[in-house]
Amino acid sequence: MKPSKIPHGISGLHPLIDDLATSIRYHWTLFPELCPLKIDPQLESISGTLDGEALFIRNELYSCRGFRKLHLETARLGIGLDILHCVFFPEPCFNLPIFGTDIVASPAGISAAIFDLSPTDTQLPNSFTQYLNAFPTFEYQHPRALPAWGTIFSPLARFIRPSNSIEESKFLDEINQFLITINKNIRELSEQSTSNIKTINRHQIQLFYCMQQKRNDKTRRVLEKAFNPTWADLYINELLFDNPQPLI
Repeated sequence: MKPSKIPHGISGLHPLIDDLATSIRYHWTLFPELCPLKIDPQLESISGTLDGEALFIRNELYSCRGFRKLHLETARLGIGLDILHCVFFPEPCFNLPIFGTDIVASPAGISAAIFDLSPTDTQLPNSFTQYLNAFPTFEYQHPRALPAWGTIFSPLARFIRPSNSIEESKFLDEINQFLITINKNIRELSEQSTSNIKTINRHQIQLFYCMQQKRNDKTRRVLEKAFNPTWADLYINELLFDNPQPLI
């Protein structure tokens, strides 16, 4: 199933978030065997309050050949804080990286923007590196340090605070190249068996990735404060960073 149009999330977000979300949805429609994933209604469209301000969250979930989950989350707190979170989790039987990108924006500008292709093998497949190396890298004026738990990120990771619209456009361009590369590879890579040692290793690496992401206490504190600890655990463990299914 390949929908010609994917429903939008929250409207009127920061222009870069709107542009990136639109781009991600467009690339999804090009992925082979795209299919919507079932999502608990209480986790699809969410509203709450945080420090007296309204909080809205919208989640979109799909799968496709090679990826067990494609997740796009858009959120707004009050009238000024906009958030985008996106992650593609591969099926361990495919030598595909974990794609992730996040943006945090306010009326003052974008305070954080990150993207990465985290390998689930010892390194990214040559087909990825050869394609990406053909494109010039862009030097941003205000790079940021990765968090202490960010050992899961690759040398390709970009964590920045864009200083102007040119840097915002370059950030979007680089992600588009990542998404084009992903689409190319999911069509060409062969699926390996669940008993293959490389599949087993990729499964373990993805488990470690999810475990490290769950160590982001800032996300957990925000969700606990806006909702409650039990709901925060459900959201983080079952939606944001759910573990891959055991290999059979």
